[in-house]
Amino acid sequence: MKRWIIASTLIALLLAATNAWSGPWAQFRGPNRNGQSSETGLLKSWPGDGPKQLWISEVDMGVGYSSPAVTKDAIYVTGVFDADGYVIALDLDGKSKWKTKYGREYTKNFLSARTTPTVSDGRLYVMSGLGRVVCLDAEKGDEKWAVDTVKQYGAKQVMWGMAECLLVCDDKVICTPGGAKAAIVALDKNTGKKIWTCSVKDNLSAYCSPIRIKDDSRDLIVTMLSQYVVGVSTKTGKLLWRYPYSGPHTVHANSPIYSDGQIYVTCGYNYGGVMLALAADGATVKKLWSAAKFDTHHGGAVKIGRRLYGSNWKSNTRGGWMCLDWKTGKITFQTSWSNKGSIVTAEGLLYCYTEAGTVALVKPSPTAWEVLSSFDVIKGSGRFWAHPAISGGRLYIRRGEALMAFDIKAPNTPESDLKTAGKQLTPRRRMSGLDRTGRSSGGMSGRATRRFAR
Repeated sequence: MKRWIIASTLIALLLAATNAWSGPWAQFRGPNRNGQSSETGLLKSWPGDGPKQLWISEVDMGVGYSSPAVTKDAIYVTGVFDADGYVIALDLDGKSKWKTKYGREYTKNFLSARTTPTVSDGRLYVMSGLGRVVCLDAEKGDEKWAVDTVKQYGAKQVMWGMAECLLVCDDKVICTPGGAKAAIVALDKNTGKKIWTCSVKDNLSAYCSPIRIKDDSRDLIVTMLSQYVVGVSTKTGKLLWRYPYSGPHTVHANSPIYSDGQIYVTCGYNYGGVMLALAADGATVKKLWSAAKFDTHHGGAVKIGRRLYGSNWKSNTRGGWMCLDWKTGKITFQTSWSNKGSIVTAEGLLYCYTEAGTVALVKPSPTAWEVLSSFDVIKGSGRFWAHPAISGGRLYIRRGEALMAFDIKAPNTPESDLKTAGKQLTPRRRMSGLDRTGRSSGGMSGRATRRFAR
């Protein structure tokens, strides 16, 4: 009996350690590009001034709105220095591993890195705001290949510079030049050579990062171009369907959200969202309903059960939060709490990072917005546009040149889970949510749970 108890305990510990790394955040918006983490053993509430900060990197991240990509042994961020874009690689203690230039960046407006790296099979893929697709060695930072989509595929520049987080599917890297020769291109992920192209007449790139839908009967890429939502065969690049959708300024910065045979798209600017039903073979779509008020700007949305949670657009600098019924399109509540922002989810809770600089842990509900804990980000500079990342029991928050890691692991999680690559993470003094004197920076830090409803 004693041996059985010991064996069971060891198995439980191993499973707990495995779960801590069950979903490395190695691309934009997580393992499946839907803002959902499979991590368990996380805190259900935070201390008054936020979760313990493990570190704030001393490495300058440069100017950037892109989000961190996290693997089991490294963190990758893009940033602009002068007019050049770089990938910065850190270890899990926030220390520098390497820094590699991926090319000149778009400089006409909003000078910044726009693209979150995608890491797959020891390689990293990134696209500049000028359309240069680059593959780097994830361990050393060496450039393996590069493709200028403007020269090779006639990519056309868009108003705010190209902004797309590349999708890796099997042996392919999917990008969206939006040019005369090809709206969408699949490149060989090892060589950069063309596998297929898909043409959609008179459609430009629209700041959208594509998703893949794959099951027993369907395998397709879904993304938004300037005039359409499109479905393309992953294998051949054949255009399967297109659905008219063209918001103001043709800014379609949210990846489509897929679940249960349905696709939801939204773009802000009071344009509203549309729910599409995908045919069983993936060859067609039809409109189910539209939601005029659930119009997320660029912070994404997450689905929990039959509810969709996210922020809406009131202006380019203002917005609230709401819940939508996935089946009916009905808005079940809305609130003007804080400001619009980005959202991800783990273990049934919402992690929100608002454009006012507040990071909050929220309990999802169809009837109210219940903020369990929150703190304010006071380090870094510029806009609060990066999306949170969750990996290995840590929450990563980026603001401009600053990258921060917070411990969100529950206290009873085995100590071994804090060890990565043989090193123990060393906590540093908390620096977010407090000013340099150690006093609260204001906002909602330290406040009790609050409910907000319509």
